[in-house]
Amino acid sequence: MRKKLRVAAYAICVRDGQLLLARSPAPGGGFEWVLPGGGMEHGEDPYDTVVREVEEETGYVVEPAGLLGIDSSHRTFPRRFGRSVDHHGVRLVYEARIVGGDLRYEANGSTDMAAWHPMDEVAELTRVSMVDKGLSLWRERPAAGRIHRAGKQPGK
Repeated sequence: MRKKLRVAAYAICVRDGQLLLARSPAPGGGFEWVLPGGGMEHGEDPYDTVVREVEEETGYVVEPAGLLGIDSSHRTFPRRFGRSVDHHGVRLVYEARIVGGDLRYEANGSTDMAAWHPMDEVAELTRVSMVDKGLSLWRERPAAGRIHRAGKQPGK
């Protein structure tokens, strides 16, 4: 079994009661909304990753205001020929404020548009679970920088 670790950094940008999201193609067709952000390049600091990724996906220049927390996932994905991948994802979530740039869509990237969404309408969007996890970190601001997953006890 092949093991893979992916580290990524994402931004929660809230302004005037709206959340900034990017739209990404969904597996199997259609689209889903995601937090702006993405994978770290080798040797890159996560702070720089979130600044770079938000600008690439939305056109905005951001200043991370603080680290809200870290989310970790561990899953096994089936691959061809009976092989599988043991995938561990570590996602850092920053609160960020817009300090420059203009809203624009990413060209030839992992997303095709970005938009502001009223906070009370986010639950109605087709979105990845990381949007909800990021918003939980933003709302709860847990001292340990971690939200508890259903069925898991703290520290386990």
